[in-house]
Amino acid sequence: MSRKPNVSRRNTRLEDLAKLAGVSISTASRALNDSPAVNARTKQLIWKLAREHDYPFRRYMPAGPIGADGVIALVTPRPQGREGRLSDPFFLELLAGVGEAARERDCDVILSHFAPTSYDDLSAAMNTRADGVIFLGQSFLHQSLNRLAETDGRFVVWGAEMPDQLYCSVGSDNLAGGRRATLHLARLGRKRIVFLGDLDPPEAMQRHRGYLEALAKAGLEVDPDLIMEAHFEVESAEASVDSLIRRGVDFDGVVCASDQIALGAVRALLHAGLRVPEDVSVIGFDNVPFSRYARPALSTIAQDTMKAGRLLVSKLLDNPGDSVGRSERIPTDLIVRESCGG
Repeated sequence: MSRKPNVSRRNTRLEDLAKLAGVSISTASRALNDSPAVNARTKQLIWKLAREHDYPFRRYMPAGPIGADGVIALVTPRPQGREGRLSDPFFLELLAGVGEAARERDCDVILSHFAPTSYDDLSAAMNTRADGVIFLGQSFLHQSLNRLAETDGRFVVWGAEMPDQLYCSVGSDNLAGGRRATLHLARLGRKRIVFLGDLDPPEAMQRHRGYLEALAKAGLEVDPDLIMEAHFEVESAEASVDSLIRRGVDFDGVVCASDQIALGAVRALLHAGLRVPEDVSVIGFDNVPFSRYARPALSTIAQDTMKAGRLLVSKLLDNPGDSVGRSERIPTDLIVRESCGG
């Protein structure tokens, strides 16, 4: 049995990395330079060994256009609840928040094509040249992320805080947001309030829970007919509200799990000849740019994507050792515009 070379962390050479990986020196060099001639698995192994043995391989790699001080990788698991589309307006806002925060720190941001669906995928996503990874949502990978948190991988997750969570996440206070939107409609005198959203993603589940808490606080009955599933897209929401109207379900308010869903709800209501907000009040969630320009302008629950970006980047860069700190919730804010009537 061959023995692995005794490699000092302080004096690791390219030759040592090559021996540890079982490849030639030229292959190790090409891998560190991200050459397409080396397969992904070999690159990941050599990058991992380089980090473990403090090999300063970044200076042997092609420099960024302005010589970045660090690199952050953005990885989006699939499915996301928002259909995994990076064109989703909220995710564009979040990407901008991370990008601005990274720019302030002289860091580059890599938007990965990779969409992990298992623990092995998550682990592979960590074996990159980046100084840390931001996962945009945990999707159905909560337990796998818990497992990943027990390794030395440096990552943080944008998303809801879950029960028994071991990893660090940054996300909005979805529970308070859903509760505040619903209570606002109740205070306006709305009695039959619909919740419209996909109940699978953790964020939407928490917004739904806030809706239920608000109904109880306002003394309003929970009616299962008023809880309608809709994906995070305009067409799905429009179809769900069309269904409510066709079935003759009585309602006078709609709390939506996103602004895209709210836009679809408004379109369906106007198409049916109902007035917004006179007949039905509508509140969205996210405060994406188009919400203020819609007609009527959307009332919504705002998420602070700039603050989110700063927190996500700070977690990766500012905490010592392998720690990325504790999870944090960002306060949400009610933005009152035309669609709710007051």
